[in-house]
Amino acid sequence: MMPAIRHKLLVICGPTASGKSELAARLAVHLDAEIVNADSMQVYRGMDIGTAKPGLEQQEETHHHLIDVADPGQPFSAADFADAADAAIRDISSRGKRVIVAGGTGLYIKALLRGLIDAPSANEDLRQGLHAEALERGNAVMLEKLRQVDPVSAARLHPNNLVRIIRALEVFQQTGIPLSRYQEGHGFSDKPYQSLQIGIRVDRPLLYSRIDERVGGMLERGLVEEVQKLLNAGYGPETKAMRSIGYREVAAHLTGAYDRAEAIRLIRRNTRHYAKRQMTWFGADREIIWLEYPAEFDTILRQARDFFGQGEK
Repeated sequence: MMPAIRHKLLVICGPTASGKSELAARLAVHLDAEIVNADSMQVYRGMDIGTAKPGLEQQEETHHHLIDVADPGQPFSAADFADAADAAIRDISSRGKRVIVAGGTGLYIKALLRGLIDAPSANEDLRQGLHAEALERGNAVMLEKLRQVDPVSAARLHPNNLVRIIRALEVFQQTGIPLSRYQEGHGFSDKPYQSLQIGIRVDRPLLYSRIDERVGGMLERGLVEEVQKLLNAGYGPETKAMRSIGYREVAAHLTGAYDRAEAIRLIRRNTRHYAKRQMTWFGADREIIWLEYPAEFDTILRQARDFFGQGEK
């Protein structure tokens, strides 16, 4: 449902390890704002270290919303996020505070700012059957299968992007309508909020260095122990949340698939690949203003103040 009032949102986005959380927290102090988390993994309780979740001290200094709102075994979709974020935005605005949305999950931000297509919801039985078929026949065969019924979607996808291939096949098998037709009909044109989107620009070598450093810090702070605790709580490697980067590699290490050094190598490699996909996603959005942080913090703050009509303090 479209909000009656088009609330103003400052959106901080960009790849992992670019400094989004730190920037959002600094801006919140200057803007008298609260932060709505837009990271799909930080919504889960007990997944703190591997998700680079803001610490308790930082959360006490600035009110964060949509952190620790679901158990790791609980489904939490982009639609769930958009609904929960809208409720948080209304609450924040009702108290006279400004709203900062910060995170790197592009689909969450897109769902919030422009709405979701009216495609059918997930069918778990159908999805599991398609996953089993992919294991047996391979990703390339599944992409070719999609090409036969939805060539537009197939042309956009790489064989490694099995999640989206299966989603497109799932939609077609449920409705007989290509997913691309739903997307064209919607056009992501609904804009229930006024937004200023700031993307953090980081040179790739520096970003990759930060990623390597962050992974090392996560391990020093107890990532292995965090994953073991989740496994002990019954959240096995098949749990969707446990298939995220950092958790799946450590879980595989703990179950004997490979040693610690290999787990670290894979986490770093997979995180770099993820950052590259994030940059591609956000890079396609022409409304994002790209600035460096911390070098251009004053510029970011000035643009945010102008957007909110706050003026200098």
